[in-house]
Amino acid sequence: MVSRKPHQFCFALLMFCIASATLSAQSFRVQCPTYTTLHPNPATLPAGSTPAPGGVKCQQISGGDGFATMADGHQIFLFGFGPLSGLADIKNGLPGTEPASIFNAAFTGDPTDAVSNGAVGLLNPATGLVNPADIMNAGVMNAESPAPTMSIDEDDEFFLTLTNVGMIMRPDLFEQHTVHFHGYPNASSFFDGVPDASVAINIGGSFTYYYTAPDAGTYFWHCHIAPPEHLQMGMVGQLYVRPRQNRVATGSSLWAAAHASNIAHGSSNGIVCSDLLCTGETPLPSADPGALRAAASVKYAYNDGDGSTAYDSEYPIQLMGFDPNFHFVGTTFNPEGFADMKDKYFLLSGRGYPDTVNPNYITTEAADGVSRPSQPVRSLITIDKTNGVTKKALVRISDLSVSEFSTLATIGIPMQVIAINARLLRDMAGKNMYYKTNSVTLGGGESVDVLLDATNVPTGTYFLYTTNLDHLSNDAENFGGQMTEIVVK
Repeated sequence: MVSRKPHQFCFALLMFCIASATLSAQSFRVQCPTYTTLHPNPATLPAGSTPAPGGVKCQQISGGDGFATMADGHQIFLFGFGPLSGLADIKNGLPGTEPASIFNAAFTGDPTDAVSNGAVGLLNPATGLVNPADIMNAGVMNAESPAPTMSIDEDDEFFLTLTNVGMIMRPDLFEQHTVHFHGYPNASSFFDGVPDASVAINIGGSFTYYYTAPDAGTYFWHCHIAPPEHLQMGMVGQLYVRPRQNRVATGSSLWAAAHASNIAHGSSNGIVCSDLLCTGETPLPSADPGALRAAASVKYAYNDGDGSTAYDSEYPIQLMGFDPNFHFVGTTFNPEGFADMKDKYFLLSGRGYPDTVNPNYITTEAADGVSRPSQPVRSLITIDKTNGVTKKALVRISDLSVSEFSTLATIGIPMQVIAINARLLRDMAGKNMYYKTNSVTLGGGESVDVLLDATNVPTGTYFLYTTNLDHLSNDAENFGGQMTEIVVK
C-alpha cells in the first residue's frame, strides 16, 4: 500500500476547503425581467402610445467540461459551455434564446432528455433565486460542441446568465470563464467578456450579461480566458441577430415600416437609428418594393430594403477543429504544447462527416456513466422545390479556429455571398455588391452569409465540403471531416 505524505493530504484538504468556501461565498442567480425601461408593460403605457419594437430575451448557460463523440467513435474531452435554459430547442439543434415568459416558466423533465425550455432550477423569477442542486445536476459534464446557439432580433434586450459549475475532470483548475461576443457592436466594455476590461466568473458564481441588439448579422461567441486553450478545447458558439425587416407585415411596404420604426424610436428623420430600414435609406433600385413580403414564412438576413436577402430556412455552420493530443493532455494534469497544436478532427458545428447529416442529436457518455447531448447541431441543408416554387437557404458560416484557414465549396449550386463579417455587401451609394462563387475561405474570427438558390438546379444530393484535402478526415480516417450534404427535393 502506498502511503500518502502528510503535506499531500493537507494540500488536498486545503483545495477542498477552498472549493467549498468558493461555493458558499458565491451564489447561482439568474436575471430575466419581464419588463424593462426600454420595454415597459404595455398596460402601463399612456393611451395611444406605440409599444417599443423588440422585446426581452434570456438564456442561461453553464461553464464547465464534458465529452463529445467524433465521427470515428473517439470520445474527446472538452472545456465547454452547456445549456441551462432552452434545453428542448437546443436538443433539436435550434437556438436556446427564449422570451421572458418561457424562460421564467418552471423547467420540467430530465436535463438529459429535455422537454422544457424554462430556466433550470429557477425558484423565483422576481429574485432570480435558483436551486443550486438542480444547477449542478444539469450543468456538470454538460459541455456541448459547439456551445449553445444564441439568436436575438434587432431592438431586443438580451439577458445572458453564465453559471460556472467547475471542471469535474480537472479539479485542480479553478478556471474562470467569460462570454465574449466576437465582432459584435457592444457598447459596454463591462459586458464584453475580456477580463482585462470587464469581469470573469469564478466557480460557484453566476453573472448576467446585458446586451442590446443594434445590427443584424452573423456573429459568434467564445470564452476570453486563455483564448488559445479554451477555444481549442471547445468553448465557441454561434450567434446571430435577425433584422427589423422580419417584422414588416405580410403585404406591407418596407418604407412604411421604416417610418413606423423611426416614430417608435422618437424620430421621424432617422437620426436615432443607424441601419437601412430604420433610416429609410433607399437602396438601388429606388422604387418602393411595396408588397414585398408575399408570405409570412419568408425571412430576411439583413435590412436590405429590396428583399434580396430573403430566405426560407437558415443553417448556422461553425467551422471548428480539435487536436486530440491537446485534448488528451488536458485530462492528464500536464501542460499543453501550444507550439505543437495541430487539428486532426475537422468539424462542421462540432461534427465530422457523416455525422454532419445525422438527423438526431449526438449523445456522449461522460465519466460518471451518464449519456448527455453533446453535439445537437446537424449541418444537413434541405432546399424544397415543391409545386415548382423554389425556396432559398441561408447558410450562416463562421470560423473561430485557433490555427486553421478553411475553404468551403459547392458543386452544382452556386453560393451568393451577401455579407461578410456581419456587414451587408453594399457600396456607399447603396448599390448591391453581392457576388456568386463556388467557394469561400475563412480564417479564425471571420463570418460570411451565403444564399443557396436551387431555381435552375435539378433535384438530387449535392455537397458542401472543404477543398483543404487534409480537412476531409476524421483523424486517421481519410474520409469525413468538414463536409455535409445539400438535398434539393
